Amino acid sequence: MLKKLLTSLLFASLTMQAQKPGDVPVKSPYPDNLDKAATNKWWEVADAAREGKLGGKRHPKKSVTVTGQHFLDLKVAREEVVAFALYTVHNKTLKMSAQLFPLYPDESREVSLEVDRGNGWQEIAKAKVNDLGWSALFRIENWDDSKTIAYRVRHGAKAEFKGSIRKNPINQDEISVASLSCNSSRDRMGRPNYVRNILAADPDMLFFAGDQHYDHTEHTAGWLMFGMQFRETFRDRSVVTIPDDHDVGQANLWGESGKKADHPNGNTGGYFYHPEYVKQVERCQTAHLPDPVDPGPIGQGIGVYFTSYNLGGVDFAILEDRKFKSGPNGKIPKQGPRPDHIRNPEYDPASVDVPGLVLLGERQLNFLEEWGTQWQGVEMKAILSQTPFAGAAHLHGGSDPIKRRLHADMDSNGWPQTGRNKALKAIRKSFSVHLAGDQHLSTLLQHGIDEFNDGPWSIVSPAIVNSIYGRYWHPEDEKAGANKAPGNPLPYTGEYLDGFNNKVTMHAYVNANEPENLDNKAAGFVIARFNKQTRQITAECWPRDADLSKPGAQQFKAWPKVISQLDNYSPADWGKLGTLTFNKENPLVQLVEKESGEILYTLRIKGKTFTPHVPHGKSFMIKAGVDKADIVIVKESSVATASPSSIKL
Repeated sequence: MLKKLLTSLLFASLTMQAQKPGDVPVKSPYPDNLDKAATNKWWEVADAAREGKLGGKRHPKKSVTVTGQHFLDLKVAREEVVAFALYTVHNKTLKMSAQLFPLYPDESREVSLEVDRGNGWQEIAKAKVNDLGWSALFRIENWDDSKTIAYRVRHGAKAEFKGSIRKNPINQDEISVASLSCNSSRDRMGRPNYVRNILAADPDMLFFAGDQHYDHTEHTAGWLMFGMQFRETFRDRSVVTIPDDHDVGQANLWGESGKKADHPNGNTGGYFYHPEYVKQVERCQTAHLPDPVDPGPIGQGIGVYFTSYNLGGVDFAILEDRKFKSGPNGKIPKQGPRPDHIRNPEYDPASVDVPGLVLLGERQLNFLEEWGTQWQGVEMKAILSQTPFAGAAHLHGGSDPIKRRLHADMDSNGWPQTGRNKALKAIRKSFSVHLAGDQHLSTLLQHGIDEFNDGPWSIVSPAIVNSIYGRYWHPEDEKAGANKAPGNPLPYTGEYLDGFNNKVTMHAYVNANEPENLDNKAAGFVIARFNKQTRQITAECWPRDADLSKPGAQQFKAWPKVISQLDNYSPADWGKLGTLTFNKENPLVQLVEKESGEILYTLRIKGKTFTPHVPHGKSFMIKAGVDKADIVIVKESSVATASPSSIKL
């Protein structure tokens, strides 16, 4: 026994000697230009930054962040090493990701999670810190979500981050989501306006749709900057963060199921930087999300995170727009100076919708089909992803209506058109609205597939800081579209075809060159309010310089807009079947086309009566149930043969 003890002490002594200053326990697998501020001898990079020895276009000597230090200086007092934490609670499973500043070789790689349920702090879990990205993940099953519980993440004796894990808002009539994206690194200072306004609005959830920073090869530094800017809003609510192209270091991203890209512009498809770097980005930003529904990795061993998240009876499908999407270079006829830009308005849109192109990919489409039928504990559904399914911008990189006009952009989800239509057809089956970002241009629109307004609505957030590559909605003929809504104060609203001939009905947009937006540069954020009683979604869009803590704060022009849940799939030319009357409140109803067996839609109705809306000329079977539509209640019905029915479940 004594021999074993002496051997252990000797080994510990040798280990401590081996990890003297200058040694690192985990050697970065990346080339020297990746994440240098947070890997290997990161403290030497911090010292060089403090001494003014670092410079360059992306990180000049005066590149100071919200921390008051140079962007590449990640040295902090050791009692401040726990930067922030992000969490979700889904189906009574708590997942929390703790983000740390870099640790020295001799510091512990362990963090603890403590909670206070009213009788003092108690440790409930420990987690290992990953030296690549400096995050740690806690997972607690059988979490009691019936009450709000205080938590703190601790490292060592003094470093901690405190907050509260909110109770399940299942009894609230309304679930609110603040949606943000595109956090320009040209302004690295604090975000006091956003923190003030988010805390004043007090949403149930935050959704950051991507481009949390634009520091391409320095994800840890950029991610920490973002987190320090918004950490006060993270403390006491669930947060969904998903990475976009700039987060993984690319100007644009067409992931093509994980192939290796040959250039960081990405237009041949795939990921350019080291796969472990991509995995680090996704680990830091998405590990706290509910478990992936189909977790198999893609090419280069890169993981996936698409999943669903039920918050208070509103079920969010979290998608990955870019991961499976085809790159344009070499696959379509080149129509401009770049393979992803079309400047020729006379081109044939069908020429770029070639067979074999992928948008969401079969795995995500299959997930959406299945998810659309799953309504246990769910009253409304919504989609969260990076970018809208339309080319909803005309001017790119500036407001000059001639020099900056781009007819079509393959970076948008308007292309490929076949993939876009497959996605929208799957989404509308659950009457889901879509929240997205990416465009540096806030828009509120309804998609059309076969006809105008037969698809879901899209609410796109503005940029947090709109100082990189502004976009504008500005039709070339400078005319309103068909069927413009009466009283809409914006000139360019109504029905349009985008550059891919996709049908789009524009209801609101926020251009930075409008007189009222010159100061705020059309930067801001969206709040989407899901009212489970009225089954309505209210879309709000707030300027960066608004003050929601004071009465009279004004939204951008033409906002807010109230959308009915049923508006997400109610073509104007459809007819109605007979009214269904149930013996129970809020049952699930599903319409199935009789001939093909395809599900038309699934919906949890409000109340005891529902009159299904369906296309003319087809017959439908109607199924219903409490939590699963597994009972055939009408074997066959059509608009021509409809009659009312009373159903006992």
